[in-house]
Formats: sequence, structure tokens, C-alpha cells
Amino acid sequence: MFALFAGAALPLAFAPFEISIIAILSIAILFNIWLDCRPGQAFLCGYCFGLGLFGIGVNWLHISINLFGGVNLGGAIFITLILIAFLSLFPAFAGFIAVRFLTTKAATPALLAGLPTAWVFTEWCRSWVFTGFPWLTLGYTQTNTAISAIAPVLGIYAVSWLVCLLAALTVYIFRTKQGVQAAFAFGAIIIIVSGSLILDQVNWTTPDAGEKQVALIQGAVPQEIKWDPDQKQPSIDLYLNLSEPYWGGDLIIWPETAIPMFYHQAKPLLENLLELVELNDTDLLTGIPIYLPEEKKFYNSVIVLRQDELDIYHKNHLVPFGEYLPLDKWLRPVLDSLGIPISDFSAGNHDPVITAAGVAAGISICYEDVFGEEVARALPESRILINVSNDAWFGDSLAPHQHLQMARMRAKETGRFLLRSTNTGISAIIDEKGRIINQSPQFKPHALSARIKMFHGRTPYSIGKNYPVLILLTVFFLYFISLYFRKNNHPRRS
Repeated sequence: MFALFAGAALPLAFAPFEISIIAILSIAILFNIWLDCRPGQAFLCGYCFGLGLFGIGVNWLHISINLFGGVNLGGAIFITLILIAFLSLFPAFAGFIAVRFLTTKAATPALLAGLPTAWVFTEWCRSWVFTGFPWLTLGYTQTNTAISAIAPVLGIYAVSWLVCLLAALTVYIFRTKQGVQAAFAFGAIIIIVSGSLILDQVNWTTPDAGEKQVALIQGAVPQEIKWDPDQKQPSIDLYLNLSEPYWGGDLIIWPETAIPMFYHQAKPLLENLLELVELNDTDLLTGIPIYLPEEKKFYNSVIVLRQDELDIYHKNHLVPFGEYLPLDKWLRPVLDSLGIPISDFSAGNHDPVITAAGVAAGISICYEDVFGEEVARALPESRILINVSNDAWFGDSLAPHQHLQMARMRAKETGRFLLRSTNTGISAIIDEKGRIINQSPQFKPHALSARIKMFHGRTPYSIGKNYPVLILLTVFFLYFISLYFRKNNHPRRS
């Protein structure tokens, strides 16, 4: 029961609440419980923790399934519960692994690295299993704290590991009977915090001499009318009117699928937009779906209109069950029989670098910006990062705030400004340290404008991506497993 409540409290550490200390306390409670468990019990406690965490933190999924997925409320809640039950397996396996391969009957130095290693390993697994769902990764809770200073060096999973280490040190202080060891643990906490404050002052990238004038346009078109044929022209007119004051700048950005028609259907509109681009010498970047009849494929795409040129990016990392159907051959007949529509987009195979406002820009569409290693692929060429999204699918829930928090971490990992243009919010201009320079109100037509800096150079994370953390996790695992087999001639049973 304590594990369930501790997990349910953890979302308070994420946006929009951002009470960062709760992350350390919540994980400390879980670790303390695990120390008195056998492997099977640790699995169950970890599962309860996961039910609390994901049950509160991602219950917003039922909104899109119900309102926009063609599923009644009961069915939408049922599908969401299945996903929550699945996601809860990851902290459950973290508990099993930690207790199975560590001596945890008493507070020992082993837990200071072992428990964090087990947690972060399963977090990383969650980022790629079934194409990945890295939502509520623990490190995001520290976006506003100095602990996130490790992000430009080793990425989000290193931040998670430090949070877990602080939690383990806290548990160690309260469980150890040795005053010297407690003092050692407390000193380690001071060193981690102090080191993070110092590291946070390091500038890993360098600003270019020039700046660019950009405008982010948020149309706030409700999702339920976005694709209504009668609303296409009013939507376009809305974006044109909001953009009017910003022609003459360097770049105007419209969000994901801002043009609610296929590229081949929008030729007259695109010709008119190109005239504005050429007349004002202002690039226009916009989301638009593209259908290629020769390939019989649909793409969720971004195009950049500039002087007599066109740049196109097709979304690479699609959302399972939202933009494509995994195991299509087997699942499609089932979902069709239930009347559940599923989009059928194809994944692009593009380098995530486009040219906008005369500079290389790292581009991502919606969900892609939750994968740090994919965004980092745009470096070192890119001078800025651009993300176009449509979080209208999730209504007035925690999701848009959580998504913005993850975008902030991408800016910090890469040492680049990130321009985030969304349909209904939260649009934002984020600097190279992950700080929000300005943002739009949710659900209101709005335009953000600013002069932004371009950056060159590379952060250590953009070079090594997640590999250094994975190597460290592997070393820790091999060490603990070797200790386990030296102490036990055969595996223990729960």
C-alpha cells in the first residue's frame, strides 16, 4: 500500500507541479520497501508503485482514445488501464532485479549503486520496447534543478540515475547503524549537489555572431473540427492573420498538420504562400500530411517554403496505435470489427536536419522529441532545434505540460535553442539551458516572436548519446551479478 501511494505521489514532481524533491522522497520510500523484500515481493511492490505512478501520470490517454479514437468512454478507460498495467511491469522488474542480485537485508554500500542501476536499466528498456514510451522518465523531475546539469554530458538517464542515487543515500542514512557511514552518505549528497551547481555553469556550446527573428503561430483549432472540410479555409485564414505582422522576419513556424489537407490538395494555397515567402524574404515552416500515390504511402510531414526551394521532412518515429498499427496483419481485423479507426502513416527515412532561415535546423514532429538520442542526431550541423506538435489530442490534462518539460530537456542535452510550435499549446521558445524564454497560453490563438541565438559546437551527450550510460549500467550489472554468484552456488527462489 505504501508503494502504491509513493508511486501516486511521484507525478507531482513532474510538470506542471514540478515539486522536484518528491521524486527523491518517492523513490527513497520504494527503495526502503525493497530492502525488506524477497524478489517476488519486490516485484509486487514495484508493480504497485508503477500502478500509482502511471495511473495518475498518464491517465490522460483515455481522452484521445475516447474523444478522437472512436471508442466509447468505457472502452477508452479499459484500453488505458491495459497500458498502465503494462507500463507498471517496468518498475516491477526493477525491484525483482535489484533484490535478486543484491544483498538487501541490511543497508550496505552495494545498494548505493545497485538500486539506481536496476531502476534506470528498466527505464531505458521502456524507451524502446514496442518502439518506446519514455514518458515520466525520472530525470525530467529535475529540469528546474542543478541535478539536470549532467544532461548535456550523459543525457536524461544519467539524471535519473543521480535522482535514484540521492534516494539510495537517503535510505542509507536512515538505515545504517554506523554514524561514520551515515556521515559519509550525507557528505556524498553534498558533493553531488555542489558538483551539479558547478557543472551547471559550464557552457558546452557557443553562440553564433548573428541572431534570427522568428515567430511561432498557435492556431488553437479544436481537434474535433480540425479536419472538418468546412473548417479548412477558416483555419488557414486564422494562421494567415496571426502570421501577418511577422512577414519580413527570418522564419515563421506553423505547428503539426497546421494545413488540414494533403500536400497534393493544397497546391493553390502553397503557391500563394510561396509568393508571400518570396515577397517578404521570410521562410515558412509548416506541418502538412503528404500522400505519395506512387508509393501508396501517407506521411506526417513538415515542409519549409523558401525562395524558389522546398525542404521536406517525413516523421521517422511514429506513435504506435496512434499513427500506425503494430502487428497490423493480426490486429487490424480485430480493431476493424470493433469499429476502432487507426491511422496508417508510414515512417520516413530522413536525416532530421532541414534548412530554415538560412541555417541548419534539427527538426522533430510531436512525439519524436521525447527521444533524446534521436534529437541529438541533428548535431553538430544544426544551429537550432524545431519541434512542431499537436497536443490537442489530450485536452486540458497533464500531457501538454509533461511534453513541454521533455522538450526543455532536449534543449539542455544539445545546447541549442528549441522552438516549439503547437496547435493548442503549449508553444514555447526554450533557450540552450532548457529555460523557457516565452510561451503561449493554452487553447488560445497566439503568436510568439523573439530574436533567438544560433549555437554551434557539441555537448558530450550529442557525441556519445546514451551509450556511456549503458556501458556504465552494464559494468555495474556484471559486478553485482559476479558478487551474487560468488555468494550463491545456485539462484535463490522467491
